[in-house]
Amino acid sequence: MPRPPRATYRVQLRPGFGFDEAAALADYLADLGVTHLYSSPYLQAAHGSTHGYDVVDPTRVNEELGGEEAHARLCRRLGEAGLGQVLDVVPNHMAITERGNVWWWDVLENGPSSRFAAYFDVDWDPPQARLRNTVLLPILGDHYGRVLEAGELKLVRKGGKLEVHYHEHRMPVAPGSLDTLLAEAARRCGSPDLSFIADALGTLPLATATDRESIARRHRDKEVLAGQLARLCAENPEIAAAVDAVVEATNADPDRLDELLQRQNYRPAFWRTAGRELDYRRFFDVHTLVGLRMEDERVFADTHALVLRWLAAGVLDGLRIDHPDGLRDPKEYFARLRQAAPTSWIVVEKILEPGEPLPGDWPVDGTTGYDFLNRVGGLFVDPSGQEPLTDLYRELTGESAEWSELVRQKKLLVLSELLASDVNRLAEVFLQVCERHRRHRDYTRFELRQALAEVAACFPVYRTYVRAGTGEVSEEDRRRVDEAIAAAKAHRPDLDPELLDFFREILVLGVRGEPESELAMRFQQLTPPAMAKGVEDTAFYDFHRLTSLNEVGGSPGDFGVPPERFHEECCDSQRRWPQAMLATSTHDTKRSEDVRLRISLLSEIPERWAEAVRRWCERNARHRGEFGPDRNAEYLLYQTLVGAWPISAERLTAYMEKAVREAKVHTSWTRQDADYEKDLRDFVAAVLADPEFVAELEAFVAPLVEPARIHSLSQTLLKLTAPGAPDLYQGTEIWDLSLVDPDNRRPVDYEHRRRLLAELKAASSPEEILRRMDDGLPKLWVVRQGLHLRRSRPRAFGPEGDYAPLRIEGARAWHAVGFVRGGEVAVVVPRLVLWLRGDWKGTAAELPAGRWRNELTGEEVAGGNQPVADLLARFPVALLARMPSPGTAGVPPATNSAFPLAR
Repeated sequence: MPRPPRATYRVQLRPGFGFDEAAALADYLADLGVTHLYSSPYLQAAHGSTHGYDVVDPTRVNEELGGEEAHARLCRRLGEAGLGQVLDVVPNHMAITERGNVWWWDVLENGPSSRFAAYFDVDWDPPQARLRNTVLLPILGDHYGRVLEAGELKLVRKGGKLEVHYHEHRMPVAPGSLDTLLAEAARRCGSPDLSFIADALGTLPLATATDRESIARRHRDKEVLAGQLARLCAENPEIAAAVDAVVEATNADPDRLDELLQRQNYRPAFWRTAGRELDYRRFFDVHTLVGLRMEDERVFADTHALVLRWLAAGVLDGLRIDHPDGLRDPKEYFARLRQAAPTSWIVVEKILEPGEPLPGDWPVDGTTGYDFLNRVGGLFVDPSGQEPLTDLYRELTGESAEWSELVRQKKLLVLSELLASDVNRLAEVFLQVCERHRRHRDYTRFELRQALAEVAACFPVYRTYVRAGTGEVSEEDRRRVDEAIAAAKAHRPDLDPELLDFFREILVLGVRGEPESELAMRFQQLTPPAMAKGVEDTAFYDFHRLTSLNEVGGSPGDFGVPPERFHEECCDSQRRWPQAMLATSTHDTKRSEDVRLRISLLSEIPERWAEAVRRWCERNARHRGEFGPDRNAEYLLYQTLVGAWPISAERLTAYMEKAVREAKVHTSWTRQDADYEKDLRDFVAAVLADPEFVAELEAFVAPLVEPARIHSLSQTLLKLTAPGAPDLYQGTEIWDLSLVDPDNRRPVDYEHRRRLLAELKAASSPEEILRRMDDGLPKLWVVRQGLHLRRSRPRAFGPEGDYAPLRIEGARAWHAVGFVRGGEVAVVVPRLVLWLRGDWKGTAAELPAGRWRNELTGEEVAGGNQPVADLLARFPVALLARMPSPGTAGVPPATNSAFPLAR
């Protein structure tokens, strides 16, 4: 029977840190109090993958992580330590970078006649005649003809089959295209057997993707002929030499090689063509990750067979589902998954925009926690800093502080460049729809593309969940579509409002038909990449008013979360999603939790920050080059230095280079400006080599370090005790000042963390732990005590345990957050501590009646009004467990504390 996690610990597996290294953590994680190891994807991924999201074979474990034997050792070791396991699963796409993906290799070899043609989201009948029944492969470094004539494309024989090689890329040759080549080889060596194979390959029947019997027969015949050719070449050197001679002659003649390539089921092309002409759905704009048709039951069954066996066998207790918004019908997918794994814990990487609910009819346990991340992080942003920081941002950079308009502009940018091929494919479907309706048949492709892009850019959430097959349209979906259409009309009065109204009716299934339904369903797969690439991967790197707000699922336009809203949303979570995951750092966050919290302190001291950053801009003007960096990037640099200091020049330079490319203003990943990037690198190096600037920076950061750490303790304790299952991202159990990937995937020093955990057991007082603040011991203490309390009081934190805000009154009540879980555990933490300056002015928290033990200090306190200053006198945050009455049972004992009761 699967065990739902009480707390997870996320590890990023990679070559060099595989199953055996993860297994070695089992005792440490169990001692820490974690109940489940939560692993990045570990099905077979592309060679050298450092993250696992580029799966090539979902039927086996990743050999580079240790393969089946090491995986078995991991599972055995976790079981011995009493730990369960949660796995990250990728249903939306597969990698197509190598022949290890045998399904995709078969598609390239056989086109629509492949056994797996229906597995991938390929448009086999696009409007461009040259691409019909063909997959575009945008892998070439230059135009096709130039690459061909330069001899970079090579025909290579591998036994009884031939391949096309282009540097590291490998492509199969369609069997039917070998007839003339093998016929010439047969004439050279006079082999009737080879001539027979050539004739047979030339007459292989085609098959449609829906005709399974003919596909199976064609595959069988093809493999037989390939086997015969391999045997002929192996047994007869003359035949092998004849075939190889024809291959060599073909490679020497660009016209002959071109003629062969024209007969393939794929079209090698310049990589830039992917932006506008790609004929398959991708993961965002990554053309090496092809979309899967998970709506097909066969695809679901074949991609999930191994994972479902693990769930049934108890190897796994739960799954994290990556990017469900890419799927055609997420609800249908989750229903299938739940039917196959009825008692497993399932959380989904659904990115909720502020105020957006998770669909209540999804049979899952909740999200992966980005909604909580922004909710809890907002507690430590002072809303009074919004106006002065806005004014400062405009003054220093000249940039607009209108977040919503920037979002629209950046979404339009990626829709016109990175996602143009997706828009173009959808425009063709829209054109088919308009042809069926006489009032709309005269709209041009250009107008339809403009309407699609504008509505997608104005979409307020990742997507809707309309289901054309069943006619389901929720009121939430109607409201989101109406918002987008109204915004599109306001922004683009030149677009015919009747066209936009017609599109609105299509999106809410008011106009039915096969192409209409197809348009509605496929548009829902366009808006997620537009949001992800336009906002998270572009606008977040171009809007720097307060960068701690630039986080997945958050809005930099929202400045702070008051305690009342935090409590309301936690109560809602306990009622609707009590077993959701709670996160504060992940492999995808733009900054680690501790970096964000230090930057957020700037909202409490906007005037002091403004004075400092004006001086820095003036001092460092001499380091700026002819081409850059611009003031916006410079302002990002200063906030990054404040958040992540101390940081090496190497890490900072790599981060800033990534940031300016993501911003897509002066340079980008696809159109790099070498001059701008050189000036940026030189600026970073010069600033860090300037001893006077570094001294000023350190003087500014020094008074922020301890307040940021107190906020970190507060945030950590809130995560450990709020409704849901807390997740610890690797290494963040102590202070972690990491930036966006790949910086946040650096190796973690677990030996150091083991030693610290062992030292906690010998600590005699909270004061001793606080003296080790620089080592991160206080954060580790909060994690350990919080997790052990969850273990000893499961009912207080489970679905049956309620959530009740603590009543806090006094002049500084605004600076405290407190609540009670299940009547057994109370939490009190400070926030906005720079304003607080340690003076609570008599503010008190009203604890429920009874005796309470502070699990972080060993002190006992009575119920009723307790001064917050007293509760936090010996440790910055308070974790209180209700003690059983003398001589009574019923309330479980609290976790064993390292300290004796305070006298």
